Amino acid sequence: MTTLLKELRERFPEQVCSVEESVPGQFTVLLNGPDATAIARHLLTGRQARLATVFAEDRVSAEGVFYNYYLFDRPGDPAWVLLKAPIPAGHPSFPSLAAELPGVNWAEREIQDWFGLEAAGHPNPRRVALHDNWPDVHPLRKDFPLDTVLPPFEGERHVYRPAHGEGVFHIPVGPVHAGIIEPGHFDFAVAGEPILYLQLRMFYTHKGTEKLFERLPIPRAVFLAESISGDSAFSHATAFCQAIERAAEIEVPARAQFLRTILLELERIANHISDAGAIANDVGFMIANAHAGRVREMVLRLCETLTGSRVLRGMVAIGGVRRDWQRTQVEAIEKTLEVVEHEFRDLVAIIRSSNSTRDRLERTGILRPEKASMLGIVGVAGRASGVDLDVRRDHPYEVYRHLTFSVPVYQAGDVRHRLLVRIDEVSESIQIIRATVAHLPDGPHCAPAQPIPPGRCALSAVEGWRGEIIHWVRTGDGNRLERCKVKDPSINNWPAIVEAVEGNIVADFPVINKSFNLSYSGTDR
Repeated sequence: MTTLLKELRERFPEQVCSVEESVPGQFTVLLNGPDATAIARHLLTGRQARLATVFAEDRVSAEGVFYNYYLFDRPGDPAWVLLKAPIPAGHPSFPSLAAELPGVNWAEREIQDWFGLEAAGHPNPRRVALHDNWPDVHPLRKDFPLDTVLPPFEGERHVYRPAHGEGVFHIPVGPVHAGIIEPGHFDFAVAGEPILYLQLRMFYTHKGTEKLFERLPIPRAVFLAESISGDSAFSHATAFCQAIERAAEIEVPARAQFLRTILLELERIANHISDAGAIANDVGFMIANAHAGRVREMVLRLCETLTGSRVLRGMVAIGGVRRDWQRTQVEAIEKTLEVVEHEFRDLVAIIRSSNSTRDRLERTGILRPEKASMLGIVGVAGRASGVDLDVRRDHPYEVYRHLTFSVPVYQAGDVRHRLLVRIDEVSESIQIIRATVAHLPDGPHCAPAQPIPPGRCALSAVEGWRGEIIHWVRTGDGNRLERCKVKDPSINNWPAIVEAVEGNIVADFPVINKSFNLSYSGTDR
């Protein structure tokens, strides 16, 4: 990393103003203007780096500028690099990277919507986070009060791409669905049953979560982090806590790190088992889904035994965890995992025994590796399509730096291989938990509470069960935050469904969609 930063100084002397290591392993490169194109292109092509996310910050009152942040990492290097590009308040515009890098399409459009900074040259600059009929407001600017009540408004509705040709027609699905899921609109253009293309529209229930973080005391903000995506409550809250701990230089006790690691893996196991059953159910194999529900219930009851919550809420805290475990609780982990491992093997055998299920899953919803890489797909969907990324291995945190485990990666990119990634990861997670329990140290379960110093910036990444979760914070006065950026893996992965369904039949959309299983709530944060 030192070599890379020196190279950036020498290659771009007029653009690089300064380099600092804000916290260990996180380097911030301050640029002299809003154009990060040349440096980003060099990192992507010359250094094989990956652009994980792009986000903005309003520093107009303090420094007279907005900032765009471009977060990069490189294979085999656990450090992060943040390009920090100032954007003058009087000329709120920056060059878009989306034409060359489709993976930042939504991220740049979110910046436009929330901060009013124009992504100049963006190939599709339409609104994404705020819908077309919203008034011209930018909610993440500091001069937009959180308690603002907008008057009733009407305006232009989103216009979908028309479908032309004999026998070609639209099938609109949503935004309100038959189940209990949150809203999202899927607009199919079909010729008979084959899907010609899909257009999707999210952000129907945008909750202003990043704005809410700016109002809460940091200890209470942990509970807000838990609510970002309900099935990833522990992962999001852990990412948030780690960001605060790094900013404030809080040393988390070893025992707390072990407990967190176990709970992170239990969250992964519960959701992967549920998905395995749901994928089978969407092709008519209801017996497999019934077995999956039974096995998942064992994991959820274990979670309740360990934390008091079936979905692991109210356990993680700044500096560690809120409650320690007794010996009987630790023994419950070992006993439950033994049963779950056996029952899950039987479930996998049941699914594999069904030729009709294999026929429906194989070569269905293919996401090619080159497409997955171009779109910046992460997590289960990425690993099924050749994207070899896992934060636990690449940027180790908690106990993962001391563990050895395999990261399953396939190339086929179909529904079956997204299922296989989940199956492999359940087995790996069970072994990770066993290794962690076997070396569980004594000691405190949480660091003493302390004030969080203002003006500190740090980021944290956690491999949630869907994929990479990122939280970036700037601390403020009075034990509060000035900014909290949240990136859920679903933000990266929704565009992958558009690619995966093309050429498939409408009847296969439910199982394709389920094989990605993305979070509306994490998107609509």
